[in-house]
Amino acid sequence: MKTQKQRMINSKLYMGDEELRQDMYEARCKMQDFNKSITAEEIREKAKNIFGEFGKDSMVTPPFRFDYGYNIFIGEHSYLNFNVSILDCAPVYIGDNVLIGPDCAFLTPNHPKDPEIRRTFIEYAEPIKIENDVWIGGKVTVIGGVTIGEGSIIGAGSVVVKDIPKGVIAAGNPCKVIRKIDENDKQVWQEKYDDYQKEMGEE
Repeated sequence: MKTQKQRMINSKLYMGDEELRQDMYEARCKMQDFNKSITAEEIREKAKNIFGEFGKDSMVTPPFRFDYGYNIFIGEHSYLNFNVSILDCAPVYIGDNVLIGPDCAFLTPNHPKDPEIRRTFIEYAEPIKIENDVWIGGKVTVIGGVTIGEGSIIGAGSVVVKDIPKGVIAAGNPCKVIRKIDENDKQVWQEKYDDYQKEMGEE
């Protein structure tokens, strides 16, 4: 028989038990200590003892909030700004080169629709996957079960309740695709970047 913790991680109905309460208590101690961190070196060293995975040159800016920590997997060169909250009852996967703005929330837990069953405190959780090179603006909420495709941009304040394909700009509540990111975007920003390099080279 699977434990409540195994059921939680595998998106099955589960009840909080002593093991999960102890895990959450330990996570809160780590979170309190992490949020006192100041230097990048200190933050990265502590992050390695919190997350299931924490890639090279990634950064999480305190304050940061989470349920367990061990269900959060962060790739390389990714950045989470101030006040990000990740309720990681199910796994949350954040790829490489991902930018996450301030005050974002990633919410894997869910509850029964029937109020009588909900009173029992049984619940379930669904994973979240943020693919490589995604940019998520400030105050975005991502609901469990969602995947955001590679290279996409999520506008500030959006509530993402369904999968977002790769290579698009999406925004709103609920979040919807506005348009694809195309070659014109690449050309415009390549020109801006080239101008920047020329200006910096002249100084």
